[in-house]
Amino acid sequence: MKKKILYTLLILFAAFIAYAVYTINNPASPLGTASFSENDKDITVTYSRPYKKGRLIFGSEDESALVPFDNYWRTGANRHTMIKTNSDLIFGDNVLSKGEYSLYTKPGLNTWDITFNSTNAYFGISQPDSEMDLFSITVPSNTIDESIEQLTFDFVSDSLSSGIRLRWDLTEVVIPFN
Repeated sequence: MKKKILYTLLILFAAFIAYAVYTINNPASPLGTASFSENDKDITVTYSRPYKKGRLIFGSEDESALVPFDNYWRTGANRHTMIKTNSDLIFGDNVLSKGEYSLYTKPGLNTWDITFNSTNAYFGISQPDSEMDLFSITVPSNTIDESIEQLTFDFVSDSLSSGIRLRWDLTEVVIPFN
């Protein structure tokens, strides 16, 4: 009888370990990276990439939006979105010194507040300590014609400016920098 209980517990433990390994190696919101390398600037944005899955992404709390307007969002899933740069970057009137930082947002209907925080703690369950915020900027939010299924960061650049672009569902936000 003791052997049956021991074998049952051993099988349950092995199943739990197998499930944990599978979940870690196959997250529902996989890790993504966007890179920029131009004019001696190397920038990497690392973030988790949730899927839309038929949900309302941005909207009011009354609409049961996944990301309600005017509330803290870690700007991805699972962990904070991180930005790493090898040189100083200028966002509006603010300088982000070379290094690694977390980035979080407060989405709005027409504008988003983008905050750069000096913490590089990776899990974003709660809002980072505001005393570690370096600065915030406000950027316009644009509606796009084609829905983007999975949260996507990339970079846009032309002869005049560069920006970090975020797109998900029918929303696009560009965070310009020099």
